Amino acid sequence: MLGLFSNKAAHPLADAREAKRILAEIANREPLGAVEDAGAWLESLAGDDSFKLAQRLDLIFRLDEAVVAQARRLGRDYPALVDASRAQEARHWQAGHTHWQQLADAYLDCMARYSAAAKEGEAIRGQLPLLYGRLISALAAQLKWEQFRYGPVEREYWKTLGGIYLAAVDAKAAQKPLQLYAGSVETTVEAEYLKVLVFHAASMDNLKPLGIEVAERFIAYFLPFFSLIRELRPENVYWVDVAKPLPPTRLAKVPEITPTLRFFNGTRAVEAVAKTIEQIRGEGRVPPGINLGAQYPVDTVIPVLEHLAMCWAPKPPMRSDARRRIHAPLRVVHGLASVHHRLSGRGNGTETVESWVIDDVSLGGLGAQATISNPDWIRIGGLIGVQPDGGENWLIGIVRRYVRTGQKQASVGIQTLSKTPRAVFADAGGLHTEALLLDVPEVGEYARMALPANALEDKVALVFSVNDKNARLHPRETLVTGPDFVIANFFVQSYS
Repeated sequence: MLGLFSNKAAHPLADAREAKRILAEIANREPLGAVEDAGAWLESLAGDDSFKLAQRLDLIFRLDEAVVAQARRLGRDYPALVDASRAQEARHWQAGHTHWQQLADAYLDCMARYSAAAKEGEAIRGQLPLLYGRLISALAAQLKWEQFRYGPVEREYWKTLGGIYLAAVDAKAAQKPLQLYAGSVETTVEAEYLKVLVFHAASMDNLKPLGIEVAERFIAYFLPFFSLIRELRPENVYWVDVAKPLPPTRLAKVPEITPTLRFFNGTRAVEAVAKTIEQIRGEGRVPPGINLGAQYPVDTVIPVLEHLAMCWAPKPPMRSDARRRIHAPLRVVHGLASVHHRLSGRGNGTETVESWVIDDVSLGGLGAQATISNPDWIRIGGLIGVQPDGGENWLIGIVRRYVRTGQKQASVGIQTLSKTPRAVFADAGGLHTEALLLDVPEVGEYARMALPANALEDKVALVFSVNDKNARLHPRETLVTGPDFVIANFFVQSYS
């Protein structure tokens, strides 16, 4: 009963010794368990009003510090799970996204308490720059995890983010040097805010999760080549109104001039990216001064760098083919096996046929509005078969752009690979393989074929019949690889 009248909080983290033990355990756990444990403690803090603001913020800071290394590693390891295990992918995504969301909510709660209680808030005034910096960093990580699944990103996200930056400006803390975590490089609140803007400007909807992870690391490296300014200058490429619920936008026309308008451009960054690409190609590795969190092959990082340079260039990339707006139904099947079943006429109804709506078409592909099924199978680089309304033949394509526009809706960009594909049953040195012939064979020329990921073997010819003719093709270079397929060039030895 005496405990009911005690001033001491009953929460375990209120005891200094117990808090030290709990934080040490979290710091030594593996990434998934660490973020899940930290999330439970953040949730318990949110539901306990017995803490003074200074103590609450101190505990959130310490929880953040205890788990930040594991939380970052979880983000680094997540892309490898996307095509490996759906159950593991779902658990890791939920844990990673929830952690940063809970951490951001905890810091936002401290900001609200600071604004509401002048006397109690005075105790944390000196920690405001770190609070603002870590809060923006947490929101940046939350955005990355949302981009791992291609959104959607709510408009209010940008208003919240901008509000924190404006609070730092008002407190004269936006450009104050600070170290977010022990061992991290010096930064500022403004730099952390700019990093999020540059991340969005990099069009992550065109990258696979691994590309998103690598791009985020490169953005941190190239950030010194960007600056956030108030003035409207000819070299400006992007603008953002910090006080509005809008993401940064390319400067196609001058926006409404307001005190909260900011501009940035990537001209110097594009030049630095070009030099880095040249250096990587010359040395055959990523320079030691660039921390990507892990070692990646050259052919993984260079496409990401080329993508960043294209997005940051003063002029937006031009479409290679003119697009024509239409509105028409589209039938879709995904995965090499399902596409093969459809084209070969062996479809038994077990493969899922989805209905999308075409937005636009061009010589090189089409855009469509998709209804996201459960589970969500859409992936950048995924092989699909599409059949426009009223058509009899199926087309083969690859998903090149994916943006969630709602919980069950998405915008998808599809690159057309073949308008006349054929499903064939090939003999590969005695092994029977289901493959897709993407080009009409001509003796002495090359033809592309799509095969299961493990079916392509060097120097093993494919023999099959198509259009009442027998064909023999020899593999050459690999063109595209995906989660369940590989596309390669084949030399046509015979076709008669």
